[in-house]
Amino acid sequence: MTKSKTQTRPQYDVKDIALADAGKNKIDWAEREMPVLRQVRERFAKEKPLDGITIAACLHVTAETANLMRTLKAGGAKLALCASNPLSTQDEVAASLVKHDGLSVYAIKGEDRKTYYSHIIHALAAQPNITMDDGADLVSHIHSHWSAAYEKVLGSTEETTTGVIRLRAMEKDGALRFPVLAVNDALTKHFFDNRYGTGQSTLDGILRCTNVLLAGKVIVIAGYGWCGRGVASRAKGMGGHVVVTEVDPLKAIEAVMDGFQVMPMKEAARKGDLFITLTGDLNVIDAEHFKLMKSGAIVCNSGHFNDEINLPALKTLSKKVRTVRPFVEEYTLKDGRLIHILAEGRLINLSAAEGHPASVMDMSFANQSLGAEYMVKHARELDHRVYPVPTPIDEEIARLKLKSMGVEIDTLTAEQVKYLSSWEQGT
Repeated sequence: MTKSKTQTRPQYDVKDIALADAGKNKIDWAEREMPVLRQVRERFAKEKPLDGITIAACLHVTAETANLMRTLKAGGAKLALCASNPLSTQDEVAASLVKHDGLSVYAIKGEDRKTYYSHIIHALAAQPNITMDDGADLVSHIHSHWSAAYEKVLGSTEETTTGVIRLRAMEKDGALRFPVLAVNDALTKHFFDNRYGTGQSTLDGILRCTNVLLAGKVIVIAGYGWCGRGVASRAKGMGGHVVVTEVDPLKAIEAVMDGFQVMPMKEAARKGDLFITLTGDLNVIDAEHFKLMKSGAIVCNSGHFNDEINLPALKTLSKKVRTVRPFVEEYTLKDGRLIHILAEGRLINLSAAEGHPASVMDMSFANQSLGAEYMVKHARELDHRVYPVPTPIDEEIARLKLKSMGVEIDTLTAEQVKYLSSWEQGT
């Protein structure tokens, strides 16, 4: 581990600063597929909308995130970055951000729980005016342990479904002490990032660490939100027999109408060859389900936290655990059956693969950049609530993406605008 200390806190904590050049190549490669963020960066470099602002970010430290950091820095921000998941850091990217971009980065792939939270503390020690979260760990830590920071924090942006759920619970309880933009809920984020990004990268992670054939397998998808829809679609496209489990009748009927079998997890547990959780909830796969699974079943999670799979319960049911491949742990149950857990139940797409393709994260991180700019301008006018990304930001990102793709669309005529805003005309 390489460290460099200032008087108050480590300047950075990364695995090996010598990895920096390889990381820069990776970051530059990702940038080619991020034209929207590049356009935002060009404007930020001219206008400096984040000048004088300190941002602490708790995000997956990947090549795509690095391009977000470059954009925020171009806008004038001072930055501190830590990982939002112990297994999602790309060590060469973390090193590059320190060496080539001069950022304070606290992230090491495989860090233990103690190190993970020490990195959060180091990031918050930068005394941020804006926080960026992927799972709400920064906001949660501020509210639980860092009350002195309330006055400095103008607001926050949240990247993922799980984090938005936590933040809305805080708002409901009256605990939230500053406004938050739910970047996750922007149409240019969850329509694309959750559906196309998670759909592809989840299966990428599974295939990298197992090399199994998906065609012919019964693939159980727990949760039919935008992420579940994306994974189910891609799994079906690769020849899988997809089963969906749900608690929401609206999502369940949508899954049925999309051509998937829908059933309770207790029934699906007996049939599945591969299980993927994407709910954001607790113990979606529990002891009662492990007891019903076939020997050789593969279980993984693509929701934010590994709590979706009850690993302590599985360990209690088992007589032996061993690592059989990188990111594959084989649990031998007391009756001799084998259950395989991927990536310790953590985010499979970031733990065993590289996360979403850069072209998808392009729009997500454009939302983060413009969301930070919006917070600097408007946070003082907002209540302590979770807010949607303003529609003009969403539309501007879509416009920039279409422009980068060489796609043009129609505009309404004056007559059409008048018609849509009137009620007098009918059949």
